[in-house]
Amino acid sequence: MTPTRRRRATLPAIALLALSLTACGLSGSATSPEPDAASDQPAEVTGKITFSTLQLKPTFTEYIEGVIDDFEAEHPGTEVEWIDVPFEGAQEKIAADAAAGTLPDVINLNPNFAQPLEAEGIFLDLEQEVPDLRDAYVPGAWDTFQVPEQEGSFGFPWYLTSEVTMYNTAMFEQAGLDPETPPATFDELYAAAEQIASTSDGKVWGMHPALENRFLLDLAKEGVPLLSEDGTEWVFNTPEAVAHVERLTKAYQDGVFPPDSLTEDHTKETEAYQAGRVALFPSGPNFLTIVEENAPDIAKATGVGPQITGASDAANMSVMGLLVPKTTENKATALAFAEFMTNAENQLEFSKIVTIFPSVTEALQDPYFTDDSDGTVESHARRLSAEQLENARNLLPVQYDDRVKAAVVGKVQLAMKGELSAQEAMDQAVAEANAITGR
Repeated sequence: MTPTRRRRATLPAIALLALSLTACGLSGSATSPEPDAASDQPAEVTGKITFSTLQLKPTFTEYIEGVIDDFEAEHPGTEVEWIDVPFEGAQEKIAADAAAGTLPDVINLNPNFAQPLEAEGIFLDLEQEVPDLRDAYVPGAWDTFQVPEQEGSFGFPWYLTSEVTMYNTAMFEQAGLDPETPPATFDELYAAAEQIASTSDGKVWGMHPALENRFLLDLAKEGVPLLSEDGTEWVFNTPEAVAHVERLTKAYQDGVFPPDSLTEDHTKETEAYQAGRVALFPSGPNFLTIVEENAPDIAKATGVGPQITGASDAANMSVMGLLVPKTTENKATALAFAEFMTNAENQLEFSKIVTIFPSVTEALQDPYFTDDSDGTVESHARRLSAEQLENARNLLPVQYDDRVKAAVVGKVQLAMKGELSAQEAMDQAVAEANAITGR
């Protein structure tokens, strides 16, 4: 790899990461292509393909073009045309292209964009096309591109994000907590947040609920089944979910959360941590750079711990992937390029440009992810995140789109304000979620 591709990306990378953390579904339906349109193609890696990404220009132009150049040099006679699609309107464009059979040969999608099309039979099944590659990737990342009740897996995992727990060590000391022992479970998290809030004389709060980002994810971590086994019905109104809402309600009413936090999202949570208003901040390690740039004093006091887990002991990760449509006219080259783009060397290089993580286990074993002996909070966060990935999964169902999220979070907000009981909130949330998804 050329050294010129190693320039570190910071704030512009937020747009890159945002989509991988956003649940959004495709509108409309796609028309299935003719069965395996590429089945009679030669296996030779040659010729031209198109490669589509989601808003990576101009921040990562140098890197992407460098990988393309390397691929074309390794495979003389190949040509890769790179197309970059802005976030705005991407959902509609992908659906329209799929219906028309004009998707690019290799397309960058997250599971929320991909799964409705996967279910329609749009993409090549990698379990059939490249079965030996499965073991090279993080198991949970590979499984993300499966469809419930169907055989096969349809996407090369590309890059991953995984949460850590940032916390203000000075606030921990002031509250009588050990600054070297961050919380790792929900019980520890809430106990620490409660102690910080109760000993601060109203100056700071323990944490921010960030309901839009975390509520259903936290239920999954607590082992609550979100969907029925066949993936057709929401079923999360369990006693464990009710208990979780009751804990949120008590924390809010006891002043553990900021009073204006009930309807605020992750952006406001980030601002609250940077302003020294809250002590605990579960988020992606990429936000360490943001805190350093915007609040250097808070950054100096920041420690990191592992991702918070619950009864399921499962860690969550978000996944971006590369998929190859059946309509490609150059299957061999498209598959070879997707594999090349996601190989250990290229993913490791990408991870040194922006705070993301490789989906290939070989790359995760590099000292860049295993050695935090330099003592920096960044390297420690990187090691913690990488360690979590081998057993992590994408815990949020793709069905959890913006409509369902708004309905569910709205009921939780009513419960936390005391206008519904926790049981009523969960029962109504499940009923509305099923009505939205047509169940």
